[in-house]
Amino acid sequence: MKLTRTHTLGFPRMGAYRELKFALEKHWRGEIDEAALTQTGTDLRKAHWQAQRDAGLAVVTVGDFAFYDHVANHIQMLGCEPTRFGFDGHASELSRYFSMARGVTDDVKIDVAGDAKGGVTGEANHAETCAHHTHGFALEMTKWFDTNYHYLVPEFTAATAFKLASNRLFDEVAEAQALGHPVKAVLLGPLSFLFLGKEKEAGLERLSLLDGLLPVYEQILSRLKEQGVDWVQIEEPILGLDLPADWRNVFERSYWQLARSAPKILLATYFSPLEDNLRLACQLPVAGLHVDAVRAPHDLTSVADWLPAHKVLSVGIVDGRNIWRTDVDAALACLQPVANKHQGELWLAPSCSLLHVPFSLQAEQILDAETKSWMAFAIEKLGELRVLSAALGGDAASVAAELTAARSAIAARRVSKRVHRVDVALRIARATSSDDHRQSSFAQRQRLQRARFALPALPTTTIGSFPQTPSIRAARAAFKRGTLAEADYRQKMEEEITLAVREQEALDLDVLVHGEAERNDMVEYFGEQLDGFAFTQNGWVQSYGSRCVKPPVIFGDVARPKAMTVSWTTFAQSLTTKPVKGMLTGPVTILQWSFVRDDQPRSVTTEQIAWAIRDEVVDLEHAGIGIVQIDEPAIREGLPLRRAGWKPYLLQATRAFRITASGVADDTQIHTHMCYSEFNDILPDIASMDADVITIETSRSDMELLRGFGDFQYPNEIGPGVYDIHSPRVPTQDEIIRLMRKAVSVVPRDNLWINPDCGLKTRGWPETRAALASMVGAAKVLREELAAG
Repeated sequence: MKLTRTHTLGFPRMGAYRELKFALEKHWRGEIDEAALTQTGTDLRKAHWQAQRDAGLAVVTVGDFAFYDHVANHIQMLGCEPTRFGFDGHASELSRYFSMARGVTDDVKIDVAGDAKGGVTGEANHAETCAHHTHGFALEMTKWFDTNYHYLVPEFTAATAFKLASNRLFDEVAEAQALGHPVKAVLLGPLSFLFLGKEKEAGLERLSLLDGLLPVYEQILSRLKEQGVDWVQIEEPILGLDLPADWRNVFERSYWQLARSAPKILLATYFSPLEDNLRLACQLPVAGLHVDAVRAPHDLTSVADWLPAHKVLSVGIVDGRNIWRTDVDAALACLQPVANKHQGELWLAPSCSLLHVPFSLQAEQILDAETKSWMAFAIEKLGELRVLSAALGGDAASVAAELTAARSAIAARRVSKRVHRVDVALRIARATSSDDHRQSSFAQRQRLQRARFALPALPTTTIGSFPQTPSIRAARAAFKRGTLAEADYRQKMEEEITLAVREQEALDLDVLVHGEAERNDMVEYFGEQLDGFAFTQNGWVQSYGSRCVKPPVIFGDVARPKAMTVSWTTFAQSLTTKPVKGMLTGPVTILQWSFVRDDQPRSVTTEQIAWAIRDEVVDLEHAGIGIVQIDEPAIREGLPLRRAGWKPYLLQATRAFRITASGVADDTQIHTHMCYSEFNDILPDIASMDADVITIETSRSDMELLRGFGDFQYPNEIGPGVYDIHSPRVPTQDEIIRLMRKAVSVVPRDNLWINPDCGLKTRGWPETRAALASMVGAAKVLREELAAG
């Protein structure tokens, strides 16, 4: 039988108990120096490499560690730190690194946000980075492909020059070698590095910088070869995208140039099928190819056909994106034909870096034994590679116990009544095409809603949350620990809701919210009250920098056993004669920000969540709540990486939203909120959601994002965000008036609302009051202007 080697594309950076997070935040607060932080990194790398060797991996992966982000590591290594930061050569490499990541200067005190799941979306949602001072604002952040990890976006101008400017990678290689480990170094490929960056000058083509970049990669590869590194994993994940022809056409000459001075290159792709790039990837002058057999199992047969026998085939057979145990029999059935067909070496690996999963199940003491047995975190996934390698190599006897345990867990999960519920299946089966449509057209609903609420022109509201003060967080934590009685907790939350309502009335907002004091997070709060969800103690994954998130786990059919928000919302409504919005998170966002079950299509799980949220919407209406907001900030980030998959995804995603919203009467107004997304290429789909009011982020783009809605002639009402809530800066009334005048120029004024960009939970009350006072004042000035013609 064919012998296989095992390796991993990358490993979680934070540590078993988020040691790196806490060290980073201590360093940023000035409590530890660079040497102490660097030592934490050294200790973590040592432990993580040893874990890889203990699992029997043939090599340890070096270069995947980062103090903030691996793309930022490359910006420094390639010598292309943006000149706008004004680095003068006196600052240390690490301090420059954090300046690019956080926009930090010595005279600015940055608040380090705690870990929370909600609201981390695509474009630079830095809870940490609020300062625009002498070193400039931080690099933009955006999602790493379709994951919930955020990378720092390289910036390019015509003057961008590249040089080898950091020895960090070479030092880490030497570090691993000194510990006696065989090393596989890892680099983000030059084409992916350029493609994932952004031009900062009109007319610049990033690809024009390639010829200046490749020689630096040659230097890096030559240095690694001199250090005795046999294999370098070069990642080109853009091969899984719909690449423009000019980008596809430069791959071959680029890799011929790199191969001249390189160790053996393992070209790695992940997250998406190769499809039209498959033959290109197989024929590049590299020593091996890694493919994602979890996301693109159908690629395997063709790769085995096209990949020359002298090249290594690395199969990503263990899911690096999710927390479920590998079905060993299904994996072996997938691998065996490939092992028979491909005559060259076969390596086994996770589908992608294990950065996207928690560290280890060993820290989970609360999860029930059955649910825990269905899962595998990073450490456990390394063990799965050893089991699969032995079984595929004809030595199943040496891992018989592990195979038996895996098969038993998979079988138990497959038939568990905790996973599969007849009532949920019947509800989905009985759904009809009319279940996702409101009773009447928007025009008719709009007339009824205007008659019911009698709101002024340009009505004002907020997106939902108000400041989560230390007092609120302490009360919630005490209640969770059991040291605060339920009655006392409820009294405390009602006091906070009363404060939020009174503040909004004093500001003279038109549509109020209850402030969400009781909510820890916009996904976790609902997951804790829905059947089919589980929660971990230490299932943390890195989102960006020191920020870690602990996604809920959707393990079974989703249903709502009882109302989740009605009592809080109706309490708030009892305090005022103004309308109070019910606040819910939509099904796509709950799905996207969770670990999702892999035993049924994601669309089915989405629809199950949609029906559960629909029940809540209906109960809110029955309780007298006339306006309900169903937030879907993640709807765009669910788009498949290949455009061919967009239409089916958008059809099911928008249907799920309409299911949540379509159980109410015409005079109940449905809002949705989406933030930090480009909408122009999916505006017909956004319109098909048929929300009565959509609120969006537009302040950072100076209302330019709204222009697409105007050009499209978006039919329903829109609330463009008029100030950036992620900055402590208070906008002036005149600034908001200017923005809204721009809005009136592209959207009919009768369809416009005025609101902040996003929720206000991360802000303090003084700045919140001041910013909202400017907003309400601007609305009143604009109403007078409109009334005067």
